[in-house]
This record gives sequence, structure tokens and C-alpha cells, in this order.
Amino acid sequence: MSKLLRYTIVLFALCQSAFAMTIPVHPVAKNGILDLRSAPFTNKIELNGEWLFYWRQLLAPGDKPAANPKLVNFPSLWNKWDKLNGEELPAYGYATYKLTILLPKSHGELRLSVPDVYSAYLLYVNNEPAAKNGKVSTTAENFAAHWQYKTFDIAKTTDTLRLVLQIANFVHSKGGITKPLYIGDKEVVRLDRQRDEAIDLLLTGCLIMGGLFFFGLYLFGNRDKAILLFSIYVIVYSYRIIGIDNYVLHTILPDLDWRITVRLEYITLFAGIGLFGLYSRYLYPVDVHKIVVNAISGICFLFAGAVLIFPPYYFTQLINPFLVLMIFCLVYIPYVYLLAYRRGRPGSIYSLSSSISLMIVFAISLFHYWGFIPQLQVVSFLGYVSFFFLQSLVLSHRVSFALKSAQNQAEQGLKVKTEFLSTMSHEIRTPLNSVVGMSHLLLKNNPRHDQREQLDVIIFSANNLLAIVNDILDYNKIEAGKISFEHIEMDVVAIARNVVNSLQVSAEDKGITLKLVTDEKVKSKVLSDPIRMSQVITNLVHNAIKFTPSGFVEVSIDVLEQSDSTIKLKVAVKDTGIGISKDKQALIFERFTQADSSTSRGFGGTGLGLAISKRILELQNSTLQVISEEGKGSVFYFIQTFDKAGESLPEKEFKNQLPKQGKPFAGIDILLVEDNPLNVIVAQTFLKRWGAAIDVAVNGQEALARLDLSKHKLILMDLHMPVMDGYQAARIMREKGIAIPIIALTANLPDEVRQDIAAAGIDDIVVKPFLPDELYSKVWHHIFK
Repeated sequence: MSKLLRYTIVLFALCQSAFAMTIPVHPVAKNGILDLRSAPFTNKIELNGEWLFYWRQLLAPGDKPAANPKLVNFPSLWNKWDKLNGEELPAYGYATYKLTILLPKSHGELRLSVPDVYSAYLLYVNNEPAAKNGKVSTTAENFAAHWQYKTFDIAKTTDTLRLVLQIANFVHSKGGITKPLYIGDKEVVRLDRQRDEAIDLLLTGCLIMGGLFFFGLYLFGNRDKAILLFSIYVIVYSYRIIGIDNYVLHTILPDLDWRITVRLEYITLFAGIGLFGLYSRYLYPVDVHKIVVNAISGICFLFAGAVLIFPPYYFTQLINPFLVLMIFCLVYIPYVYLLAYRRGRPGSIYSLSSSISLMIVFAISLFHYWGFIPQLQVVSFLGYVSFFFLQSLVLSHRVSFALKSAQNQAEQGLKVKTEFLSTMSHEIRTPLNSVVGMSHLLLKNNPRHDQREQLDVIIFSANNLLAIVNDILDYNKIEAGKISFEHIEMDVVAIARNVVNSLQVSAEDKGITLKLVTDEKVKSKVLSDPIRMSQVITNLVHNAIKFTPSGFVEVSIDVLEQSDSTIKLKVAVKDTGIGISKDKQALIFERFTQADSSTSRGFGGTGLGLAISKRILELQNSTLQVISEEGKGSVFYFIQTFDKAGESLPEKEFKNQLPKQGKPFAGIDILLVEDNPLNVIVAQTFLKRWGAAIDVAVNGQEALARLDLSKHKLILMDLHMPVMDGYQAARIMREKGIAIPIIALTANLPDEVRQDIAAAGIDDIVVKPFLPDELYSKVWHHIFK
């Protein structure tokens, strides 16, 4: 709140100083004569005071008046005087004002500036027409209204000015003049006018551009009605800057019809306040009283409608009741913003500060309208700029708040999606473990030929389902930015050879040739992530086999450049498959997308393989590219620079070779901790086939109770169980000093649980659905290492 107080004090100080600087100190007219012979002309001088007034007489220089003049205070409205000769003057009518000005014998070039009047005039200076607006007349038929700033230059040799000002009004509810005429040094008057025009033009341009900006923000944003209403309000109110007071627009476009401009002046005033009320309602809907705001806006729009329907004489009389409404708004709107600030609404401090600026601007406008103070244009300009800038901050804060909320929701949604996919992966992998495990068990029981074929189909389908689950999880992990890369030794040629060997059966089943061609210059291992490299090459080769009905698939590795420390390789997968049309080649790298829907139906798949490979390569500063011709085949390739890791080394041999036959685990007791009965059957059957004795616990607490250190040599532990999960059971065992190996059995991916199992003291992991050979090798390694 202290910032708000400081802001208010600064604004009031500026207002006070500017007002003090603009207080005129110069003579006033007496008995129709203004003596300026000793007055300095460093500033503009108002021609105020007692002027001669001739009611219902349009006197030209030299005309003899029909009646004696009256002395009246100038400027003022004749229909606002109490009485003249015992008579109250109407707004409609005409009159002549006269003033004699005495100037110094010698002076510089002077200029006389004439403002708008209600609502046409003709000014004579020393018997010559000097300035005019509209057409003065004694009848409404010959009368024409117009408002525009005019000036008249005075020669250096002139020592006396005789002003004759004819004013006529037959359209407005006010008659006469409320703004003073000025005289001053020509350059001072010119610069002063240019400053006024520059301020008005600058502020108008800022408002229009700001309004268009927020309108665009509404169109392309979240369609916030507060933003829309503020943009319309700003654009509407911009006319109030350029189309009134100084009437800069009338100077730019002097032929504008007065009947149009006067309606625009009042419509923008009435509608502007109504729009601002609605804007405040949508800005802080909980803090405003909707009935009050709707009533204010309704009255404002009703007044604006009256401007369109009725003649100026009638709608210009609405200004006084409207001022009462505006004063109420000047109190109520800051009250609403104060409530919003106290209740901690986003951006409310800026709203409250802006309302203070608006109060100052409107107070200046009202006091100037009533004739108590000068225009104070600089202070008004600063107030307007402060108001619209602070309101812009309010909306910017609102948009930022909305974006932040949307971001939090998106992050929460991503988190929920990740958790959902992880849960679904676990739930799918668990029954798949039973399907795959039982199928392998049946294959080892010497099934008939037809049964073997059926079991092969089951295993193939289960593996396909597992591949789909893995692809979805991988892409989700990439999108969430949770993918990480190792930087370790790998043999690219060996990886490619393993991929080709593993997919050789799939290629042979389709009757196509799968081959590997390597450059002899590849002699070194490189530093990268072997798992991700294998994943990319596997996706590309699998994709090529899937979309190649006949012919061949060739994997090639070529050296493009190499130095002592780096090597640039081109890895390509070429096929003689269906090919891809040029207009679809960019599309295939999008997620869940293939060249067309018929491809998906004909060949199957999620369409994630290429998208995953592309993102993995991009995260390693490489790019997956394609050269393809429809009906002839495709080449998918990427070029990547690797750091060398040294010369290729022979594969390390196991210290203990795994026996191929017999019961290698005879005499070994294993504690199996698993809550799923089918998974218990699968693991137990394999382990017993290999000679192991199995004890079963259905949760971590039971495992702690059944564990016999003198008997059990290994623990196979599921991670997700009721009562006590595998993590907690493993931690308790390690805290008790139990050091026997623990292998986790889980449907989670290794990357998801690696840190948690390490923290719990678990030695290794077997992912469900597991292959018998994998379980066999892990158990062998930890028992006989």
C-alpha cells in the first residue's frame, strides 16, 4: 500500500505544480478596454474581463448599434446569466462582443488565437475579417455550425486592436463562449499549439494501437471479455482526445460535418463510461455489484442512443445529469478496486492506482469544464498515460495469471497422464508376463506341431503388444523431457549386427533379405548411448521390414569424416518397399501418424516409431532424414558425429559359463515375493525346472517373516504389493545387515525405478514380461558370481 501512497502523492504534486505554473498573471479588461501596453508577451495572455455585449445584434465594424451595450464577463454563456435587462437569455440567439486592446508602441510579431464557440462566429480585427467558424446569421435557416481552432497574426506596427466578435447559435443547448481568446508572441502561440496537438496526437495514437493490441489479444487469446471491453473502451475513448477541447481532428479534417462530430463527441463520452463500467464488472466480477454496474452502463448506453435520435439541442442537455453519474462512477469504481485489492485479486494494486489517475484526470476535466481551472493538458496527459499504462499492466497480469494457471493445469495434466500411462503399463505388463511365461513353458513341453504354431502366434502377439506399450511410454517420456542419455563406450557395428540378427526371422517370414553393410574404416568404439542407438536402428529396420512386401532391407554404416578424436558416421536403412509420396514425407515423422489411414490398416502399428527415433536423434544434435519414391522404396538415414573411445575390443567373456542343460540351481533355495498368483506360477515353474527350491511370500511383511538366512540364497521381490511393498521390505533387510542378493520383479521400466531400487539396496531388476533366458541369466549371475 505504501507504493500506492507514494504514487498518489507524486501525481498530486505534479498536478499542483502544473496548476501553479499555469495560473495567468496579467491585466483583465475593464469597461471594454484591455490595456496590455506594459504587459510582457513571454506567455499567452487571456483576453478576459469586461466586454461590451450587444444582444440580438450582429454588428459589423462601423455599424451603429440599435441599443446601448452591456458589460459582461468574458468568456461566459449568455443563457447561464441570471438576467440581462431583466430578461433571461435563451440558448438560441445571436450577439456581438466588442473589446479594445491597447498594445505597446513596439512589440514583436503577435498572434491571436480563437477557440470554438457555441456554435458559429465571425471575428473582425481592426475592421477586417480575421477568423470565422461556421456561418453566423439571425435565422436558423441561414446558420451553419462549425468548431475549429483559428489564429490571426498581428503586425509589429499595430498598437491598438479593436475586436468585434459575432456569435450565433441555433443548434446547441449552450449559447456564447466558454473558452478565452489568447494573444501572445507569435512563436509562443505557435509552439504552444503544436505542443497541444502533439500531445493529443501522441496519446490518440497510443490509445488506438493499445486498443488494437488488446483486441488482437482477445481474438487470438482465451476470449476474455474484460480484454475485449477494455480494447473497445480504449478505441472509443481515443476520440475524446483528438476530437474535443483542442479539436485537433477538426484541424486535420476541416470539412468534417459539425452534426457528425458533435454526436461523436457525446457518444464517445456516454458510451465510454458505460464500457468502462462493464469492463470493471468482468475484471472483478465478485467484487462489483452487478445491479449497480448494469444500471450505470444501461443509463450510459441509453444516453448514447439518445444522441443518435435527437437533435443536438436536446442531447447536449444530458451532460449535467451525466456529470452526476460520472461523479458517482469516480467514487464507486475506485471503491470496487479497493475491495479487489483487499481481497488479493490479481493485478488489483495496478487497478487501484489507475483509478487514482482517472480521478485526477476527470477532476481536471470537470473543473475545467466549469471554468475553475485551465486545461492543464500536460497533467491530464500524464494522468491518461498512467491510467492506460496501469490498466494495461492489469490485463497483462491477468493474461499472465491465466497463462500460468493454464501451464499449471497442463503440467498437472501431463503428470496425471504420465502416472496413468505408467499405471497402465504396469497393469498390462503383469498379465502379459503370465501370457509370455506360460507360452514358453508350453513350448518346452514338446507340443504338437500345430500347438507350437499357435503358441508362436501367442508369443508374437504378446511381444507386439509389449512393443506398443513401450513406444507410448517412450514418447511420453520424451515429451515430458525426462529422457536421459548415457555417454559410454559402444560398438555401432556390433549394435547394428545384433539388430539385424534379432530381426532376421521377421524378414525371412516375409520372404525378404535383411543384410548389413559396414565400412571397413570403422575400427573404433565410440562414446554415446548404446541403448538409444539400438532403439533407433531397431525402429528403422523394423519399419522397413513392415513396409517391404518383397525385395530386401539393407542396413549400412559409412564413415564420412574422421580424425584422431572424432568420427562422423552415416547410418542408413534402405528398403524396396511401398515408398512414400513427397507430400507425405514430412507427415510420417509426426506422432501417431503414417502416410495415410490405409497404411495403418494394412500394416498396423501406432505410428510412433519414426517420431521416437526422430526426437532421440534431435536430442543428440542429429536429424532423421528420408529419401523415398512411391512404389520403389525408401532410405532412412541420419548422420552423427561421435567421440572416439579407442580401438575395438573383443567382447568380455563371462567368468562362469551358463550351463545349457540339467538342473544348475539344484540345492538352491530362493524366496519368491509376489502377490499375483499367475506370476507366482510362471516364475515358480521355471525356477523349479532349473532345480531351485522355492518359498513364496505374498507381501513384504510376510517376506521378512519367512526369510531364512541359513537357507535362502536369493530373493526375487515384486515391487508393488499390498501391506508392505518391495522397496520398504528391501530397505528393512539392508538396515538389518541382510546382504543376500535381491532381484526386483516389476512391470515398470528400468529407467522409472532405477534410482528407487538403488536407494532401497536392490541389486538387479527383471522386467515383466520376462523371457526365461533373462530370468535364468540374472539368477545365475547373482548366485554364482
